[in-house]
Amino acid sequence: MSVSQSTFHTALLDPAQPVPDGLFDAETRPAGRRFSVYRNNVAVSLTEAMHQAFPVITKLLGTQNMDGLAGIFLRRHPPTSPLMMFYGAEFPEFLAGMEQLSHLGYLPDVARLELAQRRSYHAADSTGIDPQALAIEPEKLMTATVEFAPAMMLLRSPWPVHAIWRFNTEADAPKPQAQAQDTLITRPEFDPMPHLLPPGGAEWIAALQRGQSIGTAHETTLAAHPDFDLGATLALLLQGGAITTLNTERPQK
Repeated sequence: MSVSQSTFHTALLDPAQPVPDGLFDAETRPAGRRFSVYRNNVAVSLTEAMHQAFPVITKLLGTQNMDGLAGIFLRRHPPTSPLMMFYGAEFPEFLAGMEQLSHLGYLPDVARLELAQRRSYHAADSTGIDPQALAIEPEKLMTATVEFAPAMMLLRSPWPVHAIWRFNTEADAPKPQAQAQDTLITRPEFDPMPHLLPPGGAEWIAALQRGQSIGTAHETTLAAHPDFDLGATLALLLQGGAITTLNTERPQK
């Protein structure tokens, strides 16, 4: 009797399930203990992958709690790719749906920040523009549009996610204060780096991503954030190699 793929898959990911009937080892003996060992190795590997992918979440919840969550997550969201860099994409939404963690409302966005860092790490390489490329006539600069590096990520949150990340990864970092924070992730070298954006920075970058010119995006942002610091936000983008193209040619009508 053969074992269906779905039966094997379910039993492999759930230790409460019995070893499937009709499953034999290479010597045609019932798999039994060998399957249990294999199942345990798979669970351990995927749990470790979650620890590595979400170290701040692990620190916030504790190793044992993270182990338990990883087991539940594994059964609800089994891997769909052999590449571990994709595993855990559903984790932020999974955390948001865990009623017993609802009092820790910031957890999903902290997980989104860690996931964005991982995606930035694996994004395609690119080369940022020379900052001197911006040394053009102001009118021409304001009508220009930009293109961003694949590794650049933007996260907006009603929680102090950047401060929480710093507090759990950097020695002597200040204690997070209750406030919304927007985070820019750039990858100037090999490791992604989260940066706290000034008020309005996320709106300006998002407008640029939608194809607005530098000047139009600036005007839109100022309407909502009169104190928006364009220079500080632009400096973060340039230092992080996040702008790869400056388009100064106006599109043909």
